Amino acid sequence: MSAVAAFLLAFPALFSIVNPPGGAFIFHEVTADLERAARTRLARRVGMYSLLVMLVALWGGAYVLNFFGISLGALRIAGGAVVALRAWDLLMSPERQEQRKSEQAGSAVEVEDGIAFFPLTMPLTTGPGTISVAIALGAERPSSGEGLLEFLLGVSTAALAIALLVWLSYRSADRVADVLGAAARRTISRMSAFLLLCIGVQVMLTGAEDEIHRIASLLIHS
Repeated sequence: MSAVAAFLLAFPALFSIVNPPGGAFIFHEVTADLERAARTRLARRVGMYSLLVMLVALWGGAYVLNFFGISLGALRIAGGAVVALRAWDLLMSPERQEQRKSEQAGSAVEVEDGIAFFPLTMPLTTGPGTISVAIALGAERPSSGEGLLEFLLGVSTAALAIALLVWLSYRSADRVADVLGAAARRTISRMSAFLLLCIGVQVMLTGAEDEIHRIASLLIHS
């Protein structure tokens, strides 16, 4: 697989899960009490931490699966379920989700480094759904040779592009929120949640299909 093909495979999958524009509205709610300079610093740190989370999952996640004997199908089913449940909760009550995330971060607003990773990076930006998708992408890598290097280059570039979008979206969140207003923010949040629900269901279906094929192959060769 070429680097371009790997990038085109990874970028839309990661973008749909991370959803930087949708996450920016919640980032705005969480950091509303901070000065703009502090929000800009936090946006940069969240982008850096998100990149690290995605790269670790892309590069080493498949080896973790092999070590624990977890199949890719099982990972997709579990990860898809996590994504779908999160999306369903957000779709039914986006205001409650925003309030919950704000309360999680509110007590630690004074310590920027602390809230930059938790909860702004984990689980707000790159949570279990993102990690499971990144691991699934990493499991598609060629075994060795030039194809492996090109694959890693492509998916790593995709992760870098997503991290840059996170940084740009989060640092501009206050401006966009002021322009759109509360009603538009809620509408966009619901649309993003519905799209995320569809993605979670599709990931689960793909995992179930993988497991059915694996079991069928074992039965045929047994």
